Amino acid sequence: MTGRHLAAALALALLGGAALGADGRLSGFDFLGPQTRAMQQDDMSNPGMLAVLDGEALWNRAAGASGRSCADCHGDAAASMRGVAARYPAYDEGSGRPVTLDGRILQCRETRQQAEPLEWESPDLLALSAYVAHQSRGLPVETGADPRLAPFVESGRALFTGPKGQLDFSCADCHDDNWGRHLGGAVIPQAHPTGYPIYRLEWQSMGSLQRRLRNCMTGVRAEPYAYGSPEHAELELFLMARARGLPMETPGVRP
Repeated sequence: MTGRHLAAALALALLGGAALGADGRLSGFDFLGPQTRAMQQDDMSNPGMLAVLDGEALWNRAAGASGRSCADCHGDAAASMRGVAARYPAYDEGSGRPVTLDGRILQCRETRQQAEPLEWESPDLLALSAYVAHQSRGLPVETGADPRLAPFVESGRALFTGPKGQLDFSCADCHDDNWGRHLGGAVIPQAHPTGYPIYRLEWQSMGSLQRRLRNCMTGVRAEPYAYGSPEHAELELFLMARARGLPMETPGVRP
């Protein structure tokens, strides 16, 4: 038995025998206790669904000097946004770089609606992002298939594996080498972010993947990347690309 297989066997024991996927990958959902799983799976109990409903209202509300809503351009999100979030971060022709789903929403708001910008991590931006991503729930992640994204996936991989902060830890030290074990009372997942934006019980609110990544960076005493930074987009791209094929879950619920 190799060290990697031994670590997987230990992790399975800690998870109470949860089955590994065919290729050994697990969603964050697979690391949840039964009560939190039930909360995510029941739309009447999932607190993230309130953000989805808020996002639907914002989708249909006119904003900015254009007087147009998202629906005026894109129509029924259930049809036009089906599968879209499963491809983000995506290649942006204008900048020649990956853009996150939040970043694309902000672009549309600025250029199409000519509206005041939403702040990163604001309830309105999280609600719109949750509403759009919810249209892809159950579909497999496709992020990273565009060959123009390949160098940025590699940049994200370097950020994931590179040591950070005063504790000199990399993301891979926890999420590749020690997944399934406990850190601060919580199980370490494999870093497949299929449920974002998520409702985190610790936060008692919705939050983006960038907020979660910033929490991890603070935990290793590193300077967090700024919201909307290229580093966040590349790291998010790498994480979603390695989750390719796993089903989207938005809105996920986490401890």
